[in-house]
Amino acid sequence: MQFLSEIQQKNIVNAIHEAEELTTGEIKVHVEEHCPYADPMDRAKEVFEYLSLHKTALRNGVLIYLAYGDHKFCILGDEGINEKVGQEFWNSTREILLENFKIGDFENGFIQAIEEAGRKLREYFPCAGSNLNELPNEISFG
Repeated sequence: MQFLSEIQQKNIVNAIHEAEELTTGEIKVHVEEHCPYADPMDRAKEVFEYLSLHKTALRNGVLIYLAYGDHKFCILGDEGINEKVGQEFWNSTREILLENFKIGDFENGFIQAIEEAGRKLREYFPCAGSNLNELPNEISFG
């Protein structure tokens, strides 16, 4: 069974592309069926490192993590973005995900959270000149 259809995946990847267009920040979505830990943040930290989000030049990577079979998710930002936005931002973005995920609208939840993260990244990490895409925009699957 495929969790997200090809069209849904394409729409999410397009949202990442658009969100990153005017910022140096990087956004990744990682989806897997099960989280090997009680706290999804522990798994998100592993995935964050595995996807090299910690290696962005300005340490402004953002990961949206979902373990759909376990109904666990979280959003994780690197130290560069964490220094700029407060916990309230992460909490409000988590609420966007939660409200959509509760009704089974994973595509819209991802897209809205990506758009929100993109707005903050553009605010604090605007693109000046050429914009190198440091990481691929595709969804990663575990």
